[in-house]
Amino acid sequence: MSKISIIIPTINEANNLPLLLSDLSIIQKEGEILIVDCGSEDKTIDVANIYGAKVYKSKERNRGLQLEMGAKNSKEEWLIFLHADTRLTHDWFTKIKTVLKADKNYIYYFKFRINNKKILYRVLEILVNFRSKYFKQPYGDQGLLIHKSIYLKNNGFRKIPLMEDIDFFRRLNNKKYLKQLNLPIFTSSRKWERTNIFLQALKNWNFRRRWLKGESTKSIYSDYYKK
Repeated sequence: MSKISIIIPTINEANNLPLLLSDLSIIQKEGEILIVDCGSEDKTIDVANIYGAKVYKSKERNRGLQLEMGAKNSKEEWLIFLHADTRLTHDWFTKIKTVLKADKNYIYYFKFRINNKKILYRVLEILVNFRSKYFKQPYGDQGLLIHKSIYLKNNGFRKIPLMEDIDFFRRLNNKKYLKQLNLPIFTSSRKWERTNIFLQALKNWNFRRRWLKGESTKSIYSDYYKK
């Protein structure tokens, strides 16, 4: 059976990474886990080593570069890209196995869920899943499952510090092969908890608008990570 390489970009994720790596430990010898870190100052690397993940280090804080490094160093046939603050269900790998036997041309993303019980997040989930399914616009926090040959055919992730997910999905040669898995991925609500959920959504929309209009990722990056 085809094996998978799971690629996770990190920066100071010692609190979240153990939970995700615990979910992923079910793959055992049927795949590999690659952590691509860009200068963590906490115990992220120690956690990765404890769980037996392969660790690579990026010299700059650039998520597109981290994802591309992971893909370049991967050994297996299928690639899964995940954010470090996500969780998977206990049976995720059993369900993924059926996908690995299917047409390798398909590119998959997970069904979006948020690990917070507030009713507002259910509304956000509905909107995100609708956008992803009918407008073919998933984002990186929904994960990505793709055959390595298809990843390379579409020229992979560009080495840009943010918007790398939108950039990749926009460049897909054939979006009819983009498909939602009947499998949830749970993302942390932390980025919305820092501020009002609607205000954060508006800010994110504005960052995407600026990028699509051609503004440099450097200036957007500076504003995105402004304290």
